[in-house]
Amino acid sequence: MNTATTTEDRLWAVLAHLSALAFGMGILLPIIGWSDQRRKSNYASFQSLQALGYQSLGYTVWILSYLVVFIGMLIVIVVMSFQAETKGKAFDPFSGLRTILIFIVLIAFFAIYFLLPIIAAAACAFGKDFRYPILGDRLARYLDYDSAQKSEAPVWLNEDHEFHWVVAMGHFSILIIFWGMLAPLTTWILYGKRSPFLKFQSIQTLVYQAGTTIFYFAGIFIYLFGFFLLIVISGATGGPNLNSSGGIVSILIFGMSTLISFFLLLLVPLLHILAQWAGYRVLKGDDYHYPWVGRWVERWMVNKTPVSKDDNLSSKGELS
Repeated sequence: MNTATTTEDRLWAVLAHLSALAFGMGILLPIIGWSDQRRKSNYASFQSLQALGYQSLGYTVWILSYLVVFIGMLIVIVVMSFQAETKGKAFDPFSGLRTILIFIVLIAFFAIYFLLPIIAAAACAFGKDFRYPILGDRLARYLDYDSAQKSEAPVWLNEDHEFHWVVAMGHFSILIIFWGMLAPLTTWILYGKRSPFLKFQSIQTLVYQAGTTIFYFAGIFIYLFGFFLLIVISGATGGPNLNSSGGIVSILIFGMSTLISFFLLLLVPLLHILAQWAGYRVLKGDDYHYPWVGRWVERWMVNKTPVSKDDNLSSKGELS
């Protein structure tokens, strides 16, 4: 099989990798590149799927690592502040060398995330077979990419695994607030009519992510509404007065809004964890159904378009 790359192959690969610089908004571009180039170029398809994995799965790892580093820095600051207080010394965590170190750490994490796609794009511009650390070789084995490239006969990537990878990355992209929904939406638009499995999983993921996003913004809105109402009533009465009905009502509303928003915002990370589990199960070959959402979407699809005996909402595949 001819493994030489064309200008079109390299262009799609470069665009797919550089789309990571859009910080979430570009996640649809690797899916478009894969859709356009599959069964045309294994090289462009693989690079597009790899770029998709970096923007979804890689973003998940990056944001979690960022969170761990932030918590670690916070713990160190609290410990140093406590030690300084016991010794009767003043402690300012954002002065002098500490400020510089914090700034370097924060910038370094941003630089690492954006530097790799730039290197990938530069390598692909010259037709190199770029592999992201850890991710690239595993994905190549999962898609049977290397064996397809070495074959003299036309051999394409493993279709079942392609579909499972695209679906799983849609699940993982839930951490990209709002823009992560572009992954399942784009997959639904491009492949909804070609694959019942991709259609079901894309719609399910889109509905689930939309619901999670609504919970997130609803929690923020409810808290701000209660806080705004407290400020308005306090300003009208000269401060929250427990001896007045207005003051009591404003405090009660603010307390209730705080509790509701806290519950909703606490629920969001749990929904994120479930989405990560869904992505993992799909990579293992499962036709994963979210609780309630999956059954509702499946019934909606059956009612919308009757499913024949030959239709199948699942496919097989396992990430080794």
